[in-house]
Amino acid sequence: MRQNGKMEALLERHRGVWLMLLCVLLAAAGSARFGGRTAQTSSRAGERELPIYCVDTQKPQVALSFDAAWGNEDTQKILDILEKRGVHVTFFMTGGWVSSYPEDVKKIFAAGHDLGNHSENHKNMSQLSKEDCTRELMEVHHKVKELTGTDMCLFRPPYGDYDNEVIQTAQECGYYPIQWSVDSLDWKNYGRQEILDTVLKHKNLGNGAIILCHNGAEYTAQALDDLITGLQDMGYEIVPISQLIYKENYHMDYSGKQIAN
Repeated sequence: MRQNGKMEALLERHRGVWLMLLCVLLAAAGSARFGGRTAQTSSRAGERELPIYCVDTQKPQVALSFDAAWGNEDTQKILDILEKRGVHVTFFMTGGWVSSYPEDVKKIFAAGHDLGNHSENHKNMSQLSKEDCTRELMEVHHKVKELTGTDMCLFRPPYGDYDNEVIQTAQECGYYPIQWSVDSLDWKNYGRQEILDTVLKHKNLGNGAIILCHNGAEYTAQALDDLITGLQDMGYEIVPISQLIYKENYHMDYSGKQIAN
């Protein structure tokens, strides 16, 4: 028993090292999966490393995304509406949400939606050490991998909080850091019509926009069907973020727009 205790202590002491090594391996696997990130690919604009806020594209496409960190009352309603409308989106999930609702994670995956990483504990990532950032990314990564067999590759920092090290750490772990250009403000619970007006009249709504919603907000499910109709009536195709973004040969401008080289 004492020998086992020593072994466990040794493994825990070097846990950060193993996580960093795993990140390197996952980054290599992600590079192979998407055809490789070339030397012409950069997330830097000046001195800043940036997540992808939106995408420069001539295609009339936008991406709907849902952060899943707390509630779960409306997830099935959202999935039913998306299935009825033939629309696929991206769900960014915390580790706590994944642990609480594993069957819903499987449903989201089975329905063909993107599974995205929203960290293990929804902390301000810029306030953490590199080792802790890695742990926040990889703990939920492993949970989702165990449930679905898939390696997530999209990461949204909680609260939209990041710095250069957060972006670089996420990339080292095989992730594309993702922000948003259109905030539905659904989390303020102002009402169904307010969500529709906020998104459909947003100054940043255009080709390549990434729209932020939450699966646990009070009126989001109520607004979703009309939101999809409104976007489609404006001529937009709604696609998952993994389909919207460029995987290689891109650079960023100062606003966080991803631009093909």
